[in-house]
Amino acid sequence: FWLIAKLGSVNFDEIFTAASLAKLSSTDITGITLLLFVGATGKSAQIPLYTWLPDAMAGPTPVSALIHAATMVTAGIYMIARSNALFSLSEFTQTVITIIGLATALLAASIAIQQNDIKKVLAYSTVSQLGFMFLALGTGNYVAAIFHVLTHAFFKALMFLGSGSVIHAMSGEQDIRNMGG
Repeated sequence: FWLIAKLGSVNFDEIFTAASLAKLSSTDITGITLLLFVGATGKSAQIPLYTWLPDAMAGPTPVSALIHAATMVTAGIYMIARSNALFSLSEFTQTVITIIGLATALLAASIAIQQNDIKKVLAYSTVSQLGFMFLALGTGNYVAAIFHVLTHAFFKALMFLGSGSVIHAMSGEQDIRNMGG
């Protein structure tokens, strides 16, 4: 709504022109980017809104592979990377993104170490990887963040599908303490 009020549009082709960006003050840019980041935080499971992702593990493993690997969780990262012309103009927002991304990566990895459910380990690993993607976005490495989105889609989908195979072979057992060898 802030973009609409200031520029009359939310169309990327109209917003990301030099003339449109010149109409925005630094306060406008910081406010807009922080609000967009809050949306990305919820969609891409960053602190403090990361708990929904591991809780979404109740579904079948192929669904988890789709949700956690490729489609749903990376929408916030794509939005920030796509809007990099705006985000690059706010050093404060980039600092906030960097700090939240790093904190999320470290916290989620620490939580994953203590999990016993094979799918929860992978879910917290996903949250941690998303934190690394936000860390890249915050430091202005948009290409690295998108590259990580692509590689993550492949390796995490394969990990979830592999875990589904293991769960099936173990007759529905998901507790890694009962898996040996």
